[in-house]
Amino acid sequence: MQSYTIGQAARLLGVSPDTARRWADAGRVATSRDENGRRVIDGKDLAAFSVELARGDGEEEAPSHTSVRNAFPGIVTAVKLGDVAAQVEIQAGPHRLVSLLTREAVEELGLEVGMEATARVKSTNVHIDRT
Repeated sequence: MQSYTIGQAARLLGVSPDTARRWADAGRVATSRDENGRRVIDGKDLAAFSVELARGDGEEEAPSHTSVRNAFPGIVTAVKLGDVAAQVEIQAGPHRLVSLLTREAVEELGLEVGMEATARVKSTNVHIDRT
């Protein structure tokens, strides 16, 4: 299973490395040490934590003043395989993205829970909000 350094986990969660370190120090997400002595988070643990975090922990953040980008780097939190189709969920910071694709594509990409992946979105309509 893939594991992530504190810095990698912070990027996937959309927070600073200091915030990710504080969460690890507080026991909110489990860490271990890799062969180089760096603290790492197991991919499945990070996926579960990212879903928990996205559901909200009572802390409100200021709204963003940017347009949504087309690429959402994140972590795979669920893969549901059917006979022909598949559903893949990615948690990209506070954003949960769900994609329906072929089972063959999921297998070719080797997607599984805990892996890093990027959801790319193409749309004919783009909405921009400034709050």
